[in-house]
Parts: sequence; structure tokens; C-alpha cells
Amino acid sequence: MLKLTDDGAKITLQGQPQAADNGLFWFGSALLVGAVAVALAMSLLPERLAIGALALLIIGSFVFNRQRQQRKKAMTGVISSGILWVRVGELVHDNQGKREHIHLADGDKVHLIDEQLQIVDGDDNRKYHISGFESIQEATATKAILEGQALSKRHVNIKMGNDEPHS
Repeated sequence: MLKLTDDGAKITLQGQPQAADNGLFWFGSALLVGAVAVALAMSLLPERLAIGALALLIIGSFVFNRQRQQRKKAMTGVISSGILWVRVGELVHDNQGKREHIHLADGDKVHLIDEQLQIVDGDDNRKYHISGFESIQEATATKAILEGQALSKRHVNIKMGNDEPHS
């Protein structure tokens, strides 16, 4: 829903919020199971095999954490729900009380792709991907405001009726 303000617009995005990442839970669970397995290996197996089990636990933890970091990095800059406060050259994304201020740099460009906006830097690297607009008009208005174009409310023709009854 788009509401024009004095210096821009307030837009409520209708998209689905990002799925909660329960990777930390699974990471902790895997570490716990791995630690118990290594403890058992240390008490039951010869020294060399126990050290090998510990090394496997460390390598597995490293690989899992690296994958989780890559996924987290890929999800940064994706906005699909919450409220956007749009002004010339800046956005404020309010998502469940967590606010992020986004200022566009001089070389940044805003691209309209269907009903979504993509903000890229001067080298065409994606900085933000915004979806969840109610219509293409909202996305177009957001792009126009960010780029500093003046928006005006459409003119509405109002017909005044006579108070006289029609015969």
C-alpha cells in the first residue's frame, strides 16, 4: 500500500518475510553429536583413530559454518516485507521494529524488473533486491522517488450534482 508523504512515500510490502534460518540450531546439534562421538572415540579407539575423529569434527564444523555464511551473505540485501519509507536517494526499511537505513551512492542505479526493484552499484553489482510491491505502480513510484523525480497525485474530476429532483 502506497501513501504519499511530504518528502516521499510510505510503502507497505506484501511479500513473505524471509524464512527463519534455523541453521544455527542444526549447527549446534551437529557439534553436540560430533563432540559426543569424539568423546566415545577417544575412550574406545586407539589414540590415532581418536585424533582422526577429532580432526573430522573440526573439518566438518568448518565446512558447515562456511556454507552457512555463504547463504547468509546471499540473503543480505533482499527486502520483501515490512514498511519502506522512501525519500530522494534513501530508503528506510522497517521490518518488525528493526530499521535499516539505506543511502544510495552517486553511482548507484535503480532498475525496475516486473514488480521488483534492484539497486546496483556503479559496477552493476547487486546491492538490494526489493519485492513485495502490491502493483507495478508502487514499484514505479518508488523508483521515481529514489531518483528524485517529482510525484503528483492524479487529477480527479469531481462532478457536483444538483439537489433538484430529476423528473
